Formats: sequence, C-alpha cells, structure tokens
Amino acid sequence: MFKKLRHSIIKMFRELLVHHHSSLEYRAKLLTLMISANGKICECEKQKLKEIASSIYGEDHDRAALLIDAVHEYHHKIITNNGLDFEHLIQLVERETKAIKRFANKIDMPLLMQLHECIDDDDDILFQKRILEFLQSLKDEYTA
Repeated sequence: MFKKLRHSIIKMFRELLVHHHSSLEYRAKLLTLMISANGKICECEKQKLKEIASSIYGEDHDRAALLIDAVHEYHHKIITNNGLDFEHLIQLVERETKAIKRFANKIDMPLLMQLHECIDDDDDILFQKRILEFLQSLKDEYTA
C-alpha cells in the first residue's frame, strides 16, 4: 500500500519530485505519438511500451512506471480532447527538440519501430511511417 501511495504522489507531482522530468516527459510524448496514431492502445502496444520503458530505464522500475503513466495520460488527453490533440503534440515535440537540442538524441528509432509492429491497418501503418519520418528528420536536423 505504501508503494502505491508513494507512486501516486510522485505521479501527481512528478515535475517537482522526479529528477530530469523534462526528459521523461519528452520520451512520453514521442511514445504517445506512435501509440495514439491509431486512436487506441492495444495489448501489443501495452506490452511493447512496458518493454521499451524497461529498456530505457533498466533497473529503475519507478521511472519506467512513470514513463508508462505519462504516455497513458497524454494518450487519454488526446482521445478525450482534453487540452491536447495529435497535431498539438507534434508541435510540442518539434518545439522542445528545437529548444533543447540534446532531446534529439532521445529519438530512438529502433525502439519506436517496435510499436510499429503492433499495427495491422494499412492507413494506420502509413500514418505511423509518416510520424517516424518526421521524427527521423528532427533527429537528423538537431543532432550534431
């Protein structure tokens, strides 16, 4: 119970309590772009998201859980049109990448491609490919 309470408090105040929260938020936005492309989070994407979070943060399970929670929060905001839509999220990613050049190094194409494996619909596949191309162009432009 203490762990759940601690996790909830950190989740609510992650901007204040989490070291390098902006990096975590940026990664969450990248992952949300891929997951929200088809409008829902399928079981395959949930599993891949857990694997990706674990590969990014290794043994830091709390930080991996915060990343997953942040992705779900951003996705929920997009789906419910609660102050964020897909186009705005794309603009945020672009703006943050331009402002903080080192964020471009966090665009890990092989990890993002793992989420691409979960899509079956041809239109969604094409849309995700366009997102990947956009992210690759950001990475190319802002990495030294």
